[in-house]
Amino acid sequence: MKAGNTLTRIAALLLTACAGGALAAEATPLQQRIAHGEYLSRVGDCTACHTGPGGQPYAGGLKMETPVGAIYSTNITPDRKNGIGNYSFADFSDAVRKGVAKDGRRLYPAMPYPSFVKVSDDDLQDLYLYFMHGVKPAAQENRESDIPWPLSMRWPLFMWDLVFRHDGTYQPDAQQSAEWNRGAYLVQGLGHCGTCHTPRGIGFQEQALDQQDKEYLTGGTLEGWHAADLTGNPLTGLGNWSERDITRFLKTGHTEHSAAFGSMTDVIQDSTQHLNDADLRAIAVYLKSLKPAGDGAKQPAAYDAGTQAALIKGDVSRPGAQLYLDNCAACHRTDGKGYVNTFPALAQNPVLLSDDPSSLISIVLKGGKMPVTAGAPTGLTMPDFAWRLSDDDVAQLLSFVRSSWGNQASAVKPAQVSDIRETIAPEKRDK
Repeated sequence: MKAGNTLTRIAALLLTACAGGALAAEATPLQQRIAHGEYLSRVGDCTACHTGPGGQPYAGGLKMETPVGAIYSTNITPDRKNGIGNYSFADFSDAVRKGVAKDGRRLYPAMPYPSFVKVSDDDLQDLYLYFMHGVKPAAQENRESDIPWPLSMRWPLFMWDLVFRHDGTYQPDAQQSAEWNRGAYLVQGLGHCGTCHTPRGIGFQEQALDQQDKEYLTGGTLEGWHAADLTGNPLTGLGNWSERDITRFLKTGHTEHSAAFGSMTDVIQDSTQHLNDADLRAIAVYLKSLKPAGDGAKQPAAYDAGTQAALIKGDVSRPGAQLYLDNCAACHRTDGKGYVNTFPALAQNPVLLSDDPSSLISIVLKGGKMPVTAGAPTGLTMPDFAWRLSDDDVAQLLSFVRSSWGNQASAVKPAQVSDIRETIAPEKRDK
């Protein structure tokens, strides 16, 4: 059945049900489709990007930094003037899959349409039904970007799309299980994990869109945060995580020894904690199948108790040791192992061992908060230290952490700290 005919029939059923007619019972499958569309919006984490601070869900206005200036997410409520209330399903599909609005404007690829192109027709129809019938309209006007002219012209995006966007919904791999294919579909499509976790190229494009390319999900840096390697790399990725670790992390925001922070906090709060167990397991199965790139088979060094022994004796001769005792040891302990299910371990933590220390610098300067989830409602916070620690202090502290307890990562330079400090509001930079 064609999409247009399907939606016409569904609309007719909705009108009949609202009128209380004899076909009211047929509204049940419609409501199921709307509910499924809401679930899919959770998978896609639509609310996180399309809801401004303190704003109505999906009314837009969230500021997103790009290398050429800030852009603001758009209103995707069914408001007819400012939102997508006048969109047909074909219009909606073009926006979601092709990055082209109803008026012909091309969307900036901060909207992950290169991933959303893989969403199936049925799922996209359910998503459309949810936004049209399950979301409250908001009259909030859209805000123009801060990108200066001529960089703000959108017609060059046609060339970007021609080079970097690929048509075609997800095609199952017959060599893999149904569970693996479900996980791949979610990760590559609505989950758009590669948007943050895949390196970007010279055109700010994701260097890979699926596991066929070795760069896929090997980590990426955006807005001062480094999204971790999700491949089987045992040193900096998920090589030493079990499927249970992954599903628990996505459901609660932490494992026994690690915790979400930065933008991943919002992903878990608004998206992954709401996924059903079958989908979470499928994601874990898919991620555990991803082989590490390059020399990613290298195991982390064995735990070394020497750091703890020195700190207990009061030996703070190493640069950064006193800073660690003064600012970090109360929560993360002198042995670097943290507290189970409370404060994450720093010893042999893949996040600390990445070549890119952006996330560590950001969380020290800006602080962070664990996700608030049904399974872990505490939402513990880490304070910000930008007001207290200088660039040299942060560099020494993180270099100490990245080279203690068996950790073997490169030193952090003050210039790297300074670059990220510049992204903090002036009144909070202090040092």
